[in-house]
Amino acid sequence: MASLCKTFILFLLLLPQNFAISVFAATGDGGGGGGGGAADMGDGAPGPNQLVGDGRSSDYAKAEIETNFVGEWVLDNPDVGVGAMQLQLMPNDQVVWYDATSVGPSARKLEPQGNCPINPDANNQPDCYAHALAYDWKTTKSRTIVVPSAGLRLSECCLKMISTQILLKKKMFLPTLDGTYSSNQILEDGSAIVVGGRGAFSYEIVPPQLEFEPKRIELPFLQQTRAPAKGPNQYIENNLYPFLFLLPDGNVFLFANDRAITFAPTTGEIVQQHPVCPGGSRNYPPSGSSAILPLKLGPDNSQPLNVEIVICGGNSPNAFEVVDGKNATEKEYVPALKDCHRIHPMNKGATWEEEQDMPSPRIMADLLHLPTGDLLMINGAKKGTSGWEDATDPNFTPLLYTPFKPMGYRFKELKPATIARMYHSTSALLPDTKILVAGSNPHQFYTFNVEFPTELRVEKFSPHYLDPTIDGQRPIIDEQGTDKVLKYGKPFKIAATLQSEAPLVLGEIKVTMLYPPFTTHGFSQNQRLIVPAVMDISDNVITALAPPSGKIAPPGYYILFVNNLGVPGGGIWVHID
Repeated sequence: MASLCKTFILFLLLLPQNFAISVFAATGDGGGGGGGGAADMGDGAPGPNQLVGDGRSSDYAKAEIETNFVGEWVLDNPDVGVGAMQLQLMPNDQVVWYDATSVGPSARKLEPQGNCPINPDANNQPDCYAHALAYDWKTTKSRTIVVPSAGLRLSECCLKMISTQILLKKKMFLPTLDGTYSSNQILEDGSAIVVGGRGAFSYEIVPPQLEFEPKRIELPFLQQTRAPAKGPNQYIENNLYPFLFLLPDGNVFLFANDRAITFAPTTGEIVQQHPVCPGGSRNYPPSGSSAILPLKLGPDNSQPLNVEIVICGGNSPNAFEVVDGKNATEKEYVPALKDCHRIHPMNKGATWEEEQDMPSPRIMADLLHLPTGDLLMINGAKKGTSGWEDATDPNFTPLLYTPFKPMGYRFKELKPATIARMYHSTSALLPDTKILVAGSNPHQFYTFNVEFPTELRVEKFSPHYLDPTIDGQRPIIDEQGTDKVLKYGKPFKIAATLQSEAPLVLGEIKVTMLYPPFTTHGFSQNQRLIVPAVMDISDNVITALAPPSGKIAPPGYYILFVNNLGVPGGGIWVHID
């Protein structure tokens, strides 16, 4: 087992720079293009950045800078040759993505020429085609990666970022777990739980070491939430890729199909049974979206002021049954859900609260944290479900979600894309604050010259805050004067300036820390945004408090951002333990 793990870890050596040395490489300038207009919508006296109440109040002592800019799309690479089914931003600024080895030849051969490992998914024949890439988001260049042992199917492979290690999990060294469509969550000690999967009603605890014996714990809740099959290989399920979130008390919130529990990850004990979320099914294949809202810490640095989870979209429980070719003789594309719901999972007797509806229905969307504390919903479709040929009517319009604005003002439509990104599409927030968007293949094999072809183009989307008219308000972090190794509960320094050269003002600055997620099938696993308390600003040096423990910020690499009245600058990589 140890030798297998070490073999899989070797893929890191394929990256063009040494992982440990290059992890703090310089980030982009955070610029953007296009028109727009901005106005500083308030005055008021600056004050300390102290969050009060339940964490829903403003993070600033004066109104945020607003803009009419609705974003900009740019083609980043016209053809990378490999689909992006599973994607992870790495701390050396490579974006690594994987496609399945069971989908036949990709559109790019492995490098160098003649590199043709055996592929068990191709009858153990040599396979000269690439099924994985390392993409340099700064240069747009990419290179192929040899998938270890050649047979990493969707059912066997997940790329995870665990503490300071990258663990490539394969079913052969998680023998008790069927990894098909499972989710993972990093815990406070850097270990991970791998939950669910097709026919798997349990979870495993995987420590962040190369040598380990997986610990399996039964979880009947997963069987209770599974929609039964209609016949041999006629799966319905509706509870795959369950939504997982580590809570600040060390317990884990688990949502599957239409309901949730909170459980203790070390024992499997159910701490709280949550009520059914009304409306429909939210997990694969109806594939809604979910995120834990930003965890804002107050000056006492003990607990987040607000712990809340949002779920949006999905479809009716029978939507997959009536559209998938294994179940339906004539496809019916059921319109997706447009409703959203929120819950405070740590409150005793917590119930679902109705959130504002989205402007349009959506399945298979990524719900990404932005450095500002807002979220972005991107990609997806308006009808059908996940699965080959099972969705139509792409949803081209990104949504800005501002969860603490008054009801009725929380969603804003941004500039629509022109490329359909549906099944097997992914996206990621980059350190320069842009969004990388890749993938989409609604077919069993690479298929072109159809309405929704296999998509090999890579794009970048500049959100509203990259309006060039407000560049003067954008912070620039001085890496040399900034602490990059953080310790739990300890103060740390950030040296920064504004492009306008105006001084930083206490009460007008917010610091955020993003744990970059592993994204696949519309769920950004392990994603969380921490808002540490800013205690002082002196001579353009910010003093902030690191999160108090791994329960709030699991150990590992984060992207650190500085925001000035809602205008973020480019981030840098930091490590916390």
